[in-house]
Amino acid sequence: MTTLPRRGVLKSLPLAAGAVLTASSTSAHAAVRASARAVPPVRARAVPRHEDDPGFPQPETRSTPPWRRSLTTRLAVGLTEVALPGVGTVLTRTYEGAVPGPTLRVRPGDDLQITHVNALPPDTAGAHRDVNVPHRFSTFNLHTHGMHVDPTGDADNVFRAFGPATEPGGTTVHRSRVTVPAGHPAGTFWYHPHHHGSTATHVLNGMAGVIVVEGDVDEVPEIAAAREVVVCVNELRLNGGRVPDLTSEGAFEGLASTFLVNGARNPVLTIAPGEVQRWRIVHAGALTPLSLRLDGHTMHRIAQDGITLMAPVPSSTVALPMGGRADVLVRGGEPGTYELITDGVDRPLMTVVVTGPPRDMPLPADLPGRPPSLPAPTRTRHMAFRSYSNVFSGAFPNAYRILGDGETPHADVAAGPRDLAWGRFSPGHVNHRVRLGEVEEWTVTNGAHSHPHHPFHLHTNHFLLTAVNGRPLATPVWHDTVGIPSRGTITFRLCAEDFEGLSMLHCHQLQHEDQGMMQIVEYVR
Repeated sequence: MTTLPRRGVLKSLPLAAGAVLTASSTSAHAAVRASARAVPPVRARAVPRHEDDPGFPQPETRSTPPWRRSLTTRLAVGLTEVALPGVGTVLTRTYEGAVPGPTLRVRPGDDLQITHVNALPPDTAGAHRDVNVPHRFSTFNLHTHGMHVDPTGDADNVFRAFGPATEPGGTTVHRSRVTVPAGHPAGTFWYHPHHHGSTATHVLNGMAGVIVVEGDVDEVPEIAAAREVVVCVNELRLNGGRVPDLTSEGAFEGLASTFLVNGARNPVLTIAPGEVQRWRIVHAGALTPLSLRLDGHTMHRIAQDGITLMAPVPSSTVALPMGGRADVLVRGGEPGTYELITDGVDRPLMTVVVTGPPRDMPLPADLPGRPPSLPAPTRTRHMAFRSYSNVFSGAFPNAYRILGDGETPHADVAAGPRDLAWGRFSPGHVNHRVRLGEVEEWTVTNGAHSHPHHPFHLHTNHFLLTAVNGRPLATPVWHDTVGIPSRGTITFRLCAEDFEGLSMLHCHQLQHEDQGMMQIVEYVR
């Protein structure tokens, strides 16, 4: 970590040294202007638009240059006044002054080298007796969600802490280097902070961005011909023009979620009748699952959580837990206005207008997907996600635990459910050791009287979902994040590969994760 005065950071850090900005010329010019401004930016940047659809916003894009195998860029984090179309001006923590942050495009074999600038105010002094009490809201790190990369060192290491300067107005500098393996799947992933204690607060501020790994699926003729659209869904809980910090159990209760698509509320996307578009949908929210439907249209899923399917799957509904992704092909229907909606939200996420000269674009029949199969398991594990209400004193009375195989043991058996350690995250306790190359079968339960939304997320490796509530899937599906049904189960097979070291599994309802619903996984040979 390097600590510098703010002006020194600006002189030493161009916005994206070695990066190619492939957004529209407007967004590229805005990015160049931003490089000369103070960190963090204090006013909103213009929302980038797609060159083929100036009314629909797209995040700024930073890509690996064709002549290099490295994307070198900067992600500056600060409190920013952001003008959110349809919402107004909001004071929030951002990457590079925007919600969401820049889209990072890389290829298998590339290095992703990021300079992180922390321009947030100093953290509040004081230590917490309980690590599972949310804290240090100005400290973050980097998680490349869904990517199969090294979880150690300066890569996708969520045990790191990018703390702020100790004096107001200062900044600190931290660096990450994530090497994308040569065999990494092409697909849609995302990045967000993952410092235990501040993750929910940061993601609800809109600190998230999309990662695209380019590859074989992009070369399928029908997909190559389709217009590509990033659809990054952020969920903010606003109170008085800003997102409150998670300083009590009920900090977000009573606050309606504000859902944004690429930083705008209900933006309008146009598509021609018969035109095929490829939507990269990322659920970058923290608290609420999505169940997406597009009036009058079928969405054809071609990838789930960054893993390409063997063939398109027509879907009337695309269900995404917090953190989940889906790539879909959408073919424009009859001229008219349609809405992308989700259960429990009283307004559309975005509006789709079908207009213009008709086109006749086909859908692919086959895809270069990962076969949905693994050998029979040689080991099984069982665990349960359980919530306990009103067992502790103080601002956070609820306990969020992962029990069963590998559970964190009691510190005081006599304390029963009031024990601060039992079933909760402990930074010094390895809950699971998973041997590389060995096939395991896991069954995970959302226990009785528990919270209805407990998405299971595993870092570093995808897993093959084979059954829900004990019923085998007709076709298993690769995932890294899956919602566990209320009082139900998921069953999956896992074959960890390539990377040794400490990693994580946890609930991706991020308030639960910050309060202890997380375990350490060590991958070993």
